Amino acid sequence: MEKLKKINKKSLFNNNSSFWGYLMIAPVTIGLLIFYVIPFFQNFYFSFTEIGTFGGATWIGLENYKKLMKDEQFFKATWNTFKYVVIAVPVGVSVSTLLAVLLNTDVKFKGAFRTIYFIPVIAMASASGAVWRWMYNKDFGILNYILSFFGLEGVAWLNTPETSLYAVVIVMIWMKVGYNMVILLAGLQGIPKSLYEAAEIDGAGKVKQFFSITLPMLTPTLFFVSVMTLISTFQVFDIIFMMVDKFSIAINDSMSLVYLFYRYAFEFNEKGYAAAMAVVLFFIIIAVTVVQFRIKKRWVHE
Repeated sequence: MEKLKKINKKSLFNNNSSFWGYLMIAPVTIGLLIFYVIPFFQNFYFSFTEIGTFGGATWIGLENYKKLMKDEQFFKATWNTFKYVVIAVPVGVSVSTLLAVLLNTDVKFKGAFRTIYFIPVIAMASASGAVWRWMYNKDFGILNYILSFFGLEGVAWLNTPETSLYAVVIVMIWMKVGYNMVILLAGLQGIPKSLYEAAEIDGAGKVKQFFSITLPMLTPTLFFVSVMTLISTFQVFDIIFMMVDKFSIAINDSMSLVYLFYRYAFEFNEKGYAAAMAVVLFFIIIAVTVVQFRIKKRWVHE
């Protein structure tokens, strides 16, 4: 009997791949449960409550959601968020694709160029925001300094309602281009070279090859990059927080939903109301992502 137990124990630790598989994913699974899954359901519950200054949640039903439907600032922030998405996603993905195609050729110093374009990805958002805030400064920023050479008056990029959102979009695109470029570059290198060789034999030029071979074969990678960029853009916060002063006249024209959530949760101490905003944003992201997957078959080559 003891011999049988030893054999079973040995089998468990040496031959049972499922055991070791579950053991290896346990830390990540536990981390996801503690920091993502449980807080998500807590936030969903808090959206139906009013939370006091010193804690304690009082159930108020749908009152927070009713308040959202009457909050002009909430709709303004939602509209700003969609602006970020509509501008940053297509422009950012297009620029990333162009850079990936160029760096997939035999251009000199392409290793150095790849590194340079990837630096904004590994840089802290707070540091990037601080640098760009200096560049956008009306009095001593480098952008207005360049404009002065052409006899143009400096612009208060981050303090003007008409320009603040677009100034933030430029930084968002700059920060994400390198990451998307690396993924797209991997997708480009997975395209068989025999397709290009056959196209050259048929007399197809570089432009024809790009639209007939490169772009269709790259669509699965483009789809992944588009989905991930869209989700991250819906959640933009840190760049706005670092670049646009909360007392600026342009803050209402540049704040996102996550930024508004932060203000209500940590400045106005209305955590239940802020939780309702987070829930609405979650369902917006889910809805848009579902639409992306529904139209996937129309343009993604599989």
